[in-house]
Amino acid sequence: MAGISRPRRISSTTECSQCEGIQAPDERDAATGPPPDGRGLASRLCGPTPSHLADTRHHGQCRMTSLPHQVRVTGLSGERITATYRIMGDVARAREVGTHITVEQTVEFPVDLLPIGDIPDHIVGRVTEVHAAGEHANDVTVTYAAEIAGSDLVQLLNVVFGNVSLLPGVRLVALGLPTVVSRYFRGPRFGVEGIRRRVHAPHRPLLSSALKPLGLGAKELAQIAGAFARGGVDFITDDQGLADQAFGRFDERVRACGAAVAEANAATGSHALYFANVTTRADLVMARAHEAKALGATGLLVCPALVGFDMIRALADDDELGLPLMAHPSFLGSHVAGPHSGIGHGLLFGTIQRLAGADVSVFPSFGGRFAFTRDECREIAAACLAPLGATRQALPAPGGGLTAQSLQAATDTYGVEAAYLVGGGLHRAGVAGQTQAGLESNARAFRRLIDGASEYRHLDRT
Repeated sequence: MAGISRPRRISSTTECSQCEGIQAPDERDAATGPPPDGRGLASRLCGPTPSHLADTRHHGQCRMTSLPHQVRVTGLSGERITATYRIMGDVARAREVGTHITVEQTVEFPVDLLPIGDIPDHIVGRVTEVHAAGEHANDVTVTYAAEIAGSDLVQLLNVVFGNVSLLPGVRLVALGLPTVVSRYFRGPRFGVEGIRRRVHAPHRPLLSSALKPLGLGAKELAQIAGAFARGGVDFITDDQGLADQAFGRFDERVRACGAAVAEANAATGSHALYFANVTTRADLVMARAHEAKALGATGLLVCPALVGFDMIRALADDDELGLPLMAHPSFLGSHVAGPHSGIGHGLLFGTIQRLAGADVSVFPSFGGRFAFTRDECREIAAACLAPLGATRQALPAPGGGLTAQSLQAATDTYGVEAAYLVGGGLHRAGVAGQTQAGLESNARAFRRLIDGASEYRHLDRT
């Protein structure tokens, strides 16, 4: 990995006649990179240059390198991936950093040493647009040859936000994929329509809750799961903190909770799903997922930031497994903790989760325990549902402190296409306290609150 680098300085003794009289960059050593304000990234160099690399690469005749003089790259379709970066500072810095991104995220090599031909003309990224995005920021659109991303999500993420994620004042806010790239992503196995069919709820908003608190045994958690299912909760999920601990073994919990939900479904005619948490060591995730299914789980909870987004993809693509996946945001927060770096809310919790294969994307709703704003939450929900090639939609699951008092504002914001994740509020609501009967009645009360919201606003999917 290299920091922001600048083309090598051309000495006055170069043998290339085209270099005569060229003004050299400032005398800062090339290895130190540009000044902190980003000035000086592009040097005035000689030779014929594509417009998107103007003034940044040296004429091939001057190169002191063993690379071939000219290279033709086979298999290029001409299709381009589009990534938009919000860059803090004035427009000059935006252009400077944008030009750096085109190199850093592709060849990561001094442009003045590149062979002429397809590498600088097509492999190196291109800045195609720069426009203001507020008083002290600009959005810079960079395109990349589609073939650079290969055929997997790992390389796609590496291309659009690899080394650049280490730069201050740069935030990835949008991503556009041509069909030649999006065709490689199966995405959610079920999507919104498929998971609605599973719970026999084609039109209404869904209710979800997590099994808490950490420290309860399998029997107690199963009692809670059963009460939730009888009370009308659609998605009953392990809390992300429930793993395979000495005080709570994975197999005992999943077997007990799966059986409790199945029994409640049979008794009431409901179709609640139980999502077992399979977030664990990478070499154990797949085996644990299959074990969870065998023990009675009808869905899986996964933390993609802990096990890797491609692990979600592997689980979603496993035809033998064939279970809905709920993605939990644990360990993702630093990507969105500030407005000046990281990844945009909708892109992270919506687009990328869908590309990975999540059927349900959990995120903190506004007004709860976390600092997400209503607009940021709207952005997430919209990205979960927006057109994305042939990739199915994911169901937004706002949570993080929803209560009976905040539910109306939430339903006004998200409308029908959401799974409202209520945790402690389900235990607190009502006068029945935290007994099993109380949980069931509280769940019914929340079910009525969601179903009886005065007006649902369908998010624009176009």
